[in-house]
Amino acid sequence: MSRRVQGYLYLALAMLTVGSTVIASKLIASGLPPFTATALRFALALPVFFLLMRTSGARLPKLSGHDRLILFIQAGAGSVGYTTLLISGLSLTSAADAGVIIGTLPVVSAAISILLLGERPQPALLFAVALAAAGVFSIAFTPDAAGGSLAGNALIFLAVVFEGVFILLNKRLKTEIAPLAQSTLMTGIGLVVSAVPAVFEAPLAQGFSPGAVAAVAYYALVPTVGGFLLWYAGAERVSGTEASLFTALAPVSAVILAFAVLGEAVGFNQIAGIGCVLAAVFGLAFAGGRAGTKLIEER
Repeated sequence: MSRRVQGYLYLALAMLTVGSTVIASKLIASGLPPFTATALRFALALPVFFLLMRTSGARLPKLSGHDRLILFIQAGAGSVGYTTLLISGLSLTSAADAGVIIGTLPVVSAAISILLLGERPQPALLFAVALAAAGVFSIAFTPDAAGGSLAGNALIFLAVVFEGVFILLNKRLKTEIAPLAQSTLMTGIGLVVSAVPAVFEAPLAQGFSPGAVAAVAYYALVPTVGGFLLWYAGAERVSGTEASLFTALAPVSAVILAFAVLGEAVGFNQIAGIGCVLAAVFGLAFAGGRAGTKLIEER
């Protein structure tokens, strides 16, 4: 097996784990409050990241006050905010719908850069944004999306926006931080940030579901740690453009797993939404977008 083919395999598996976070979050939502689940996820993942740093000889960088503030905000938005909103949204909507929406992350990230950084959009990017919006609208305003489902879809999209803010803030860091060190920092800060509201959720966490706890453990060890290792093992073997294309597999895997694991019905609206989102991601990648390559770092 060639080095490039190995990279493709690692990237595909990494995106499969990203898609599976939607299924895990759906299971978590039925048995644990969001901040409690998020804190538990980070508590389980952090020792593993410390072990990886120790065995690899990696070190945490010395950071300025500016970069520490940026990392704290990133952890609040991209680590805690994304996870809690995803879990909260999935308590109201289907995993299949959520899978379509999370696939818009690369496009949303690019759109945020345009709005907040004043970057000049290319025509291909504007077309990708339009396609991604069409994909979301195809599942957000269906007849069965009224009421709770519409609210759930809105929370999922807000989670994507929070993750887009994480990617935007990453460009504001003055110190270059290695991926393993940054993931370790995000996990550690995320644990601290989520632990505080988790204390107030304690009364709600009584009688939690063992299945939800198992889903948290899976989320912590497989997508968060395993997905990180798979992504960077693949990314070092292929070009940045090739790697960004593989982010399109995340929403596809989420919808397929929603059908296979949860038994959710996948209708025309989800299929149409996935088609629009895939076209948007491919268009963004060919236009030179790189936002999608951050998709795995906080999963």
